[in-house]
Amino acid sequence: MSEGLDVIVVDDEPEVCDLLKRIIKRFYVWGEVISFTNVDDALEFCLARDLRFAIFVLDVFLGDTSGFRFLDTIEEKFPTAPEDTIIITGHASDDVVDMCVASDVNYLLEKPIRPHALQLAVRAIVSKYMKFTKKILEDPSFAESVARV
Repeated sequence: MSEGLDVIVVDDEPEVCDLLKRIIKRFYVWGEVISFTNVDDALEFCLARDLRFAIFVLDVFLGDTSGFRFLDTIEEKFPTAPEDTIIITGHASDDVVDMCVASDVNYLLEKPIRPHALQLAVRAIVSKYMKFTKKILEDPSFAESVARV
């Protein structure tokens, strides 16, 4: 298991899941890219992880469930999951947009996925962690206050 910031892709369509994984692997160097077409397998993997941070790329509709229900299930283990999630949908209806807003998900992409849009969304999430890490390394008093939390 990686000690970096992994990307976890969950899409019940095998072709789409594989495409998303391949696109991300072309540019992603800060951790592993792990994909699932079975929601239960993805949940089991996430809930068994020691690390509490990851980037999630989730299809809005996952068979009998949804990407939003997936987030609800892992939220205790991954408290920043909503902000670290990119939701993928075939059609960004008002309902889907409203669910993203209600769930604190800031990244919504429509299929067919444009690789540059996915790359920019992933990099935006990564940059948050890179800035935080830099601040910890450069500011000992900040690092000490974070360690107390």
